[in-house]
Amino acid sequence: MLFPKMSVVMPVYNAASTVVRDAKSILDGEFADLELIVVDDGSTDDSVRQLNEIGDDRLRVVKTDHCGIVAALNTGVRESKTPLIARMDADDVSHPSRLMMQMAMMDQADIVGCAVNIVDEQGHAVESMRRYEQWINDNLEHTRIMALRFVESPLVHPTVLARREVFEMGYRDGPFPEDYDLWLKAMAGGYRVMKVSQRLLDWTEAYSRLTRIDDRYSAEAFDRCRREHLLAGPLKQTREVDLWGVGQTGKPWLRWLIEQGFMVRRMYDIDPKKVGEQIHGVRVLHPDEIGRADGVLMVVAVGAAGARELIEQHAMARGYELGEDVWFVA
Repeated sequence: MLFPKMSVVMPVYNAASTVVRDAKSILDGEFADLELIVVDDGSTDDSVRQLNEIGDDRLRVVKTDHCGIVAALNTGVRESKTPLIARMDADDVSHPSRLMMQMAMMDQADIVGCAVNIVDEQGHAVESMRRYEQWINDNLEHTRIMALRFVESPLVHPTVLARREVFEMGYRDGPFPEDYDLWLKAMAGGYRVMKVSQRLLDWTEAYSRLTRIDDRYSAEAFDRCRREHLLAGPLKQTREVDLWGVGQTGKPWLRWLIEQGFMVRRMYDIDPKKVGEQIHGVRVLHPDEIGRADGVLMVVAVGAAGARELIEQHAMARGYELGEDVWFVA
């Protein structure tokens, strides 16, 4: 039996208003050698009937009891038999060239995403998401994605195309975003990540979206996830760090580092009101006092627009390497 080159996994739960449009955006795309595995997570609406009426042999609907997104995703991966697996959601639209352009990049990476348009249910740009959209769309190369992965999830879940073994690591079910957890696990495992610079997915930001209504996608859940992976990764082999940022973003990180038993050697901030202060016995220095990189990791916890870019230049001028001895968090 011949299998297609790629499986696209799309979980569905009560998505009758959008599911046909979004399934067809995959099936009608330029890359045709695929199967679309739709895992129906116990829908009670008209989703399955509408899917069955599409009439495309490449579409396969797998019906399950309602067990949630993680179970549906893992079911889709198990049902797939192809070396490459892509993701799609039932409320987003994939552009015709998306999978073709991502396939062309698979010789350079193991996980390939793309830039996105964040839109509302009417297809209009979401102004409140502009900064995040720009961050997602600006950070495309493996080195930057790796270094910035503890700021926010660097990949929009339904944009991803990856080698089968990445997905076979398994989505975990817990009080954290299952996709962010998988990407952090994969990147820690040495998988190479890149993104196509073109905006190849319309990502719908709707109030009913799981990321809006489920506690697993709250700010606290993302924080829990990034901190777990930080401890298991960059912070695993050290008990001493420097901290850049003791403002609204940095202070919670300072408390957490101390609670975890780390010695914060030095702290830096540009706020003249903070420079010279003693916090937990550590004097706050101005960034101009940073010396050459000496092997102690620097955790950078700042949130102001443009600050990370300036800090990156400042640190690299002193011999720090992004993603090696300087890590950005949020």
